[in-house]
Amino acid sequence: MSPAPVARGASGVPLAVDLDGTLVKSDMLMESLAAVLKRAPWLTLALPLWLARGRAALKSELARRCDLDVTVLPYDENVLAELRRARAAGRTLVLATAADESVATRIAEHLGLFDAVLASDGRTNLKGEAKARALVERYGEAGFDYMGEDRHDVPIWRHAREAYVVGSDAAIDARLKSLGKPVHGIERATRGLRAVVKGVRAYQWAKNLLVFVPLLTAHIYLDPPSLAASVLAFIAFSLVASSVYLANDLVDLEDDRRHPAKRKRALASGELPIAAALVLVPVLLGAAAVIAALLPWHFGALLLVYVAANLAYSLALKRVPLIDVFVLAGLYTLRILAGAAAIEVPVSQWLLAFSLFAFLSLALAKRYVEVANVASRDEVRVGGRGYLASDGALLGMLGTASGYLSVLVFALYVTSPQVVMLYRSPAILWFAVPLLLYWISRVWFLAQRGALHEDPLLFALRDPASYVTGALILMLMIFAT
Repeated sequence: MSPAPVARGASGVPLAVDLDGTLVKSDMLMESLAAVLKRAPWLTLALPLWLARGRAALKSELARRCDLDVTVLPYDENVLAELRRARAAGRTLVLATAADESVATRIAEHLGLFDAVLASDGRTNLKGEAKARALVERYGEAGFDYMGEDRHDVPIWRHAREAYVVGSDAAIDARLKSLGKPVHGIERATRGLRAVVKGVRAYQWAKNLLVFVPLLTAHIYLDPPSLAASVLAFIAFSLVASSVYLANDLVDLEDDRRHPAKRKRALASGELPIAAALVLVPVLLGAAAVIAALLPWHFGALLLVYVAANLAYSLALKRVPLIDVFVLAGLYTLRILAGAAAIEVPVSQWLLAFSLFAFLSLALAKRYVEVANVASRDEVRVGGRGYLASDGALLGMLGTASGYLSVLVFALYVTSPQVVMLYRSPAILWFAVPLLLYWISRVWFLAQRGALHEDPLLFALRDPASYVTGALILMLMIFAT
């Protein structure tokens, strides 16, 4: 804690401000933990030893081993606006937090708003009653106003002159009313189920519809047991995918916050607490394992391969140019293989070849857009990736070539002897060729124009032309059967 007292501002009463959950829509302990485990996961074994010495010691040990980029933390703009108004009015601002003093000091220096910092020092965890005592000792009973947001701040509000409350909580409002303190509310959108849905990226579950492809291509979509197995496979893959997205977002936290679009993700923006993500990851994996146990063992084996591949991708492979897009294409294809395993049908080599080329094209389109956006901002390198702004032309060439190769594979399949075993009128499938050519060409046409979303799936989900193209191809397959 800073020992020297600070003179009061022109208003006479200092305003003390909490950090975790108030000034920053996150928790510095969790931020430090995520950063340390990303760089040195083996330090998980040391956590119980550090915690045995107290939470203040744990925070100090974590802070010493991580280098948080405080410039990209999810600061609450409403809180910052209130602090700037107070600063302009001549008030003394005090950052009073349970975070480690090294982290708190860096944040205070970055913002340039605070006159003093009170924080945990490795021995004292400055939270609740401990923080109240420190503030009363320095400014006296009711000699300060305090800004906070949760139940741990109630003991401080009890000794403050006035309460500034971030967000809305009925229980806290009732406690403050009983204290008879003047209350100033600062608006904040509530977290909850919406943040969880955003964090697990439920919209990405659309990718897992690929597990139904073997059901369609094997023409057994009217068989109830097979349909039920495919539904279970879809649910299991969706749960696993969500856990992987959360884990990946934890690893990419700082890179996402530097990105103009990804900084709006639930974890990066602070909407979903890091602690919630750390709980959700094993819960989602466990639920997926229970469902997988109801399906053939080779489905579960492929699900494990999917998790392992995603783990390797998140920790290392996504930073290796070209390898990353091949892994992404393989993960899409893996969904098809798993769908076939769930209903125990063989997968056509034609389908595998088509999917590999098609998904490689989409993965390259994703990277092409990222590279193009970096180039438009006059930056040199894609954050968290191994690509340079100058790689766009090559990615575009590889992506369009791969997309057209997928259409060629489909055309060769239509002329193959195997097609007559599943379709009575395979010649009708020829009409799907120009539709596929149109869609692939359109994706890359929009990518070149800068009109394609960085995630091609989001583009497809919001693109009427994609729905029309998909519906026409499905109709052709039904008429050809």
